[in-house]
This record gives sequence, C-alpha cells and structure tokens, in this order.
Amino acid sequence: MRILLTGTNGYIGMRLLPLLLEAGHEVICCVRDKNRLSIDQETKERVSIIEIDFLDTPDPSKIPKNIDAAYYLIHSMSTSTTDFDKKEEVSAQNFNTYVKDTNVKQVIYLSGIVNEKNLSKHLWSRKNVEETLYKGNYNLTVLRSGIIVGSGSSSFEIIRDLCEKLPLMITPKWVNTKTQPIAIRDVLNFMIGVLGNSACYNESYDISGPDIMTYKQMLKQYAKARGIRLFIITLPIMTPKLSSYWLYFVTSTSYKLALNLVDSMTVPVIANDNRLQELLNITPMNYKKALELAFIKIEQNQVVSSWKDSMVSGRFKMNLQKYITVPKHGCFKDHKKIKLKDSKKALERIWMIGGETGWYYGNWLWKIRGYFDKIFGGVGLRRGRTNPDVIFSGDALDFWRVLVADKKNKRLLLFAEMKVPGEAWLEFDIDENGILHQTATFRPKGIWGRIYWYIMVPFHYFIFGGMIRKIAS
Repeated sequence: MRILLTGTNGYIGMRLLPLLLEAGHEVICCVRDKNRLSIDQETKERVSIIEIDFLDTPDPSKIPKNIDAAYYLIHSMSTSTTDFDKKEEVSAQNFNTYVKDTNVKQVIYLSGIVNEKNLSKHLWSRKNVEETLYKGNYNLTVLRSGIIVGSGSSSFEIIRDLCEKLPLMITPKWVNTKTQPIAIRDVLNFMIGVLGNSACYNESYDISGPDIMTYKQMLKQYAKARGIRLFIITLPIMTPKLSSYWLYFVTSTSYKLALNLVDSMTVPVIANDNRLQELLNITPMNYKKALELAFIKIEQNQVVSSWKDSMVSGRFKMNLQKYITVPKHGCFKDHKKIKLKDSKKALERIWMIGGETGWYYGNWLWKIRGYFDKIFGGVGLRRGRTNPDVIFSGDALDFWRVLVADKKNKRLLLFAEMKVPGEAWLEFDIDENGILHQTATFRPKGIWGRIYWYIMVPFHYFIFGGMIRKIAS
C-alpha cells in the first residue's frame, strides 16, 4: 500500500514508520521541516518526504493522488495553552482539503478516550478533530487511546522524573483520578492491525491496557519496579496552575504541556469497550509489563523516539534551515582550536556530549545555567538527549537544538533554545589536518545582549577552554 504518514517526526510517527516499511508499504512522510526528520540516511532513501504545515493555506498539489491510506497524527497541545484547540481544528480541516482529490480509502486517527460528559479542553479538542475528520471523503478509523506508556513517551518520562527525583511527594488531588494506561507496543499493534481492514472503516474504538488505576497507583507501581521507596502526601488545596508549575520544575515537561496535562488529569480516562481487541485478536499487556519493556529499551540505549525531540519541547517553532548558516557580522565569537592526537576518538566524544555525559568541563556551571534558564521560563537541561551516542539534525540536546549532525564530515552545529537576549550557536568541526575547531557565536539583541555577552566572557574562558581540552585529551 502507498501510505501518507503525517506527524512523522512525532513520538508515534517515528515508531510507526519502521513498522510500515518492514511490512513492505511505500511511505510518504509528511513533515513541516524535512531538515529535522530524525531518521538515518538509509531510511530516508526508502521513503518520500514532503513538507507541509497543516496550519497554512492548503496546496493540494503537494500530496500525490495515488495514496491508499493515511495516518493522521497531528496535534498542537504542546504549542499553546489558549488556542491549541482552534489550531487542531484548522489542521484537520486543511487535511481534508489536501486529500479531497486523492484516491485515499482510509484515514487512521489516534485520539484520546473521551467517554466522560465533562471533558478537559485537550480531550474535547481530540473529539472535535474526530468529528471534523468524519466529514472527509474517506473511511475514517479512530483509535481512542488511554495514557501511552513507553520509553520516551511524555507520560512515562513525567512519572519517571517524579519517582526518581522525589522520594517524598506532596501532590495535588488529581493523583487520585482513575486512568487506563496502554503500552506503546500495543498502540502500534492496533494501528497496524486496522490498516486496510474494511471491518474497521468508519468506526471509533477505545484502546487501553487491562489495568484501571489512579495516577498515584501508577507512581507507586513504578517506584516498586525500580526499588524506590516512595511516600505520597495529597493536598486538595493545590490549584491547577500551582500543579502545572510543580510538574514543570520537577519533570522534563514544558510549562505549556504541563498546564494542558494537569487540565486533562482531572478527567477519568476509562475505556468503554474492547471490540477491537476481539476483532484483531490482540491482548494488551498490563502496566507492569509495559514498564519492564520501557526499562529494557532505556538500558539497551534503544529508545526509538522521545517527545522531548519534538520542536514543541523547546522555545522556538521555527524552520531550522533558517539558522543553519551561522552569521558572521554583528556577532561575538569565542573560537578555540586544538591539534588532535586521535580524531576518531575526539569525534566520538563530540557525538556523546550533553545528557548523562555532560559537557566535559564545569558541569556544575552548566547545571546552574540550566536552573536559571528554567526559573525564567526556558527549557533548562531537563530534556537531556534521547540516545547517548547517536544524534540527528533536529534532535533536542539539553537546552540546544541540533542543526547539523554530519559525522562523515566531522561537524556538529547546535542552536541555543535557552533564554538569552539574542541568538547563540555552538559548533564543533574537525578539519582535514586533524585540528578541532570549537566556535561559540552570539548575535546580541540590543544593549542587553551585549551586556550579557560581556558578563559571560569570564565563564566562557574557563568552560569552553576546558571543554575543548577534554574532548581532545
């Protein structure tokens, strides 16, 4: 089959893509920016890539007519706390316009369980998108999922952060809300199982695991699985806004996502039927098993995708291509170079920078900078990195975004997503003579940008000097 995969760069899309290719399907990847499609070159050669922003005025000529099916995996919850529902509706309407004149027979939409009368704004938006997609001239299959548990998923990473960082938690009352989590592996099995299945045309299904549990029970079971002693005290006086700040400072989530998540966590998410399980003969695993599989992937450094690599996890929602050319004029630069004894080992160190490895010199200063950044609404160091030694263009790397990760030509270029009065780049480049060039570039914005640079110069002298020496050693 010829399949259009929207939201390819997302947590689900990145995991669905290899499964579709393994099944022999021809896949057309639909992304906003092809420069940040986080797949290897071999996979890129096996797919077609088209650039579309579904919030822009539709240009149906961009999508080929001869497609058999499409996956709709677009959402905007992390981009805004006010109008994400309007953006999601517009995206769905534009999607219908794009595929109107194609041969698509089936569209598969991953939604959320919406069985309560009083829904959160997030869940109401999911339901509204479903109703919008039903107006398209194709057969729609909707999978209404519970909370997804898997390495790199936002729900799993939040639970992980809370349990690993806070042995004693003072929590809001929404931790007693009931939910029905589902393993990412089961979500993917359902998404593949309904593809081309005419019995699933124009149907909406709840999909979930077998366990109905509160968020508190999910935290407790995680702690038990990890051998962590956990104490939870619930305070009913914590407001949604205070709860959001609590999640934002303790976990790796962004504030916008935290605010929308807290809004949804007050609503029970319980499945009403298991028709699809019977139809496809799929028995979802329990929460404990889902945790075990997530741990295995993490320990083996095989995390395929993480929500933190999404552009919405950072400050900017821009086209990365705009920043790949580092400016030369009107900028401050800190350029250092050193002759390498072993270029290969130095390159490996560069490719492992950040995350658990750290920045090789003055890590405590990097951490302090991260704390200050988060206090002032930045991303901080919360995101880390998805894989300890593999980097793709577009990946998040602590409070940087990877612009260029060209290992063949020995070049890594990072763009700062931290709060700074200007724009900042950090580049590593090994030339043909085995000399490592490390360049920090800062383009100030106004007088405050210039003051900021001069204040940081003494720190840069020690940090950047120590960093390049450690990489070369």
